Amino acid sequence: MKFYFTILFISISLLSCKKNNEESALNIAYLGGEIINPNTNYIVLSKDETIIDTVKLDGRNRFLYKIDNLNKGLYTFRHGGEYQLILLEPEDSLLFRLNTLDFDESLVYSGKGDNKNNYFINEYIENEKEEKYIIKICQLNGEDFQKKADSLRDSKAERLDHFVEKNDPSDLFLKIAHANIDYKYYLSKEVYPFVHVGENKAALLKSLPKNFYNYRKEINYNDSFLSNHHGYNKFLRYNLSNLSLKTHDTHEKNACFDKKSLCFNLDRLKLIDSLILNPEVKDDLLYHFTIGYLAKSKNIEHNKELLKNYLSISKSEKGKERMLRFTSSVNNLKNGDKLPNIKIFGYDESEYRLNAKVYAPTVLCFWSSKYFDHFKESHYKIKELKVKYPEINFISISMDGKNIEKSKNLLKSNGFYSPNEYLFKNPEVASNVLAIYPMTKTILVDKNNKIVNSNTNMFSVNFEEQLLGLINR
Repeated sequence: MKFYFTILFISISLLSCKKNNEESALNIAYLGGEIINPNTNYIVLSKDETIIDTVKLDGRNRFLYKIDNLNKGLYTFRHGGEYQLILLEPEDSLLFRLNTLDFDESLVYSGKGDNKNNYFINEYIENEKEEKYIIKICQLNGEDFQKKADSLRDSKAERLDHFVEKNDPSDLFLKIAHANIDYKYYLSKEVYPFVHVGENKAALLKSLPKNFYNYRKEINYNDSFLSNHHGYNKFLRYNLSNLSLKTHDTHEKNACFDKKSLCFNLDRLKLIDSLILNPEVKDDLLYHFTIGYLAKSKNIEHNKELLKNYLSISKSEKGKERMLRFTSSVNNLKNGDKLPNIKIFGYDESEYRLNAKVYAPTVLCFWSSKYFDHFKESHYKIKELKVKYPEINFISISMDGKNIEKSKNLLKSNGFYSPNEYLFKNPEVASNVLAIYPMTKTILVDKNNKIVNSNTNMFSVNFEEQLLGLINR
């Protein structure tokens, strides 16, 4: 690998020297690397959800790619259902090496731009570990929680200060690094009331230290720079939900918090409309909360009311069309109705009707390489449930389109390939008809093709009780 990177550096140097005077005025960067145990023969490079290029690996699973007219900032590279962010600035020549069997933990950068990206990947891994700790300390009282959360933030700030002293990074790096620390801290505080044990959330909020949410005075709800920042957007979702608790409490004094409450969800849409001016951020939040409610609600009248409010606020015509179709599908998938007949493919490329594969009590679940963690966790769960409930037919369907080889290779490389794996012939149609949102959605069907539960989750605490009920029908 060291020899390969040396060759890459020589190649980059030759390319740079060839037209040094011409290219010195351009924003260019190089990205290269090696992938051990690749799941596909390419990586996908994108920025702000826009795909820049699909870069093929060579015979040694390596690549080198030049980005002309670089728009400096965070880029995403995806491979085999996993992804990671990288910061690219003019004249960077960044190289990485990773093993798909341990994607994030094995990722190491070298070359120009390596220090800042190794900082970010180490921070990312630490944050993943930290999430379990945050859940744990959320059970403390507000004052003790705040002390521990403050301590976490201070230690991250010290690490950043130490990095800055050694590396003298750019202003862009510093802006992103500070946002990562700040919004991770802010998020932990917004999550606190929802994770803390106890149903009276309004009373809990009133018991918090007076300075608990002081940082809210500094929040810019329309920060265009952070509009594509994952931490910022996740913070907004919890922050707006948290703020809506106060409004909700004026309607239902001291009522136990219920996120499925129509009143609470209407209050949240109204708050988003009043605080968020950026149209993309606003429409994303409105869509996220509305579809999340509709996906779990079985009350048609409440669905109509929330949909009406969403349509009156949202400016996204595409979002409105999708929401209308989704609501119609949710309302049509009633328990006791026949399962819609949808075309699927087997991995032998044979075409079937989904109904033809339901000959016993059946569990239908769905996956996509875009949600790699769910892909793995759901298949491990299915393996476990198959042993416990051999009388149940478990069908797993890919949402990734008619790319049979890609899905088959992903299943085989992770040890999940089985006869009961299929792909939708038209994933978009299937998603609309079966109202597949979120990806964790699971459908239970009896041996007569009748829907027993149109929207459950195999990871819910009472899922096995539902399976026993399905068997005993």
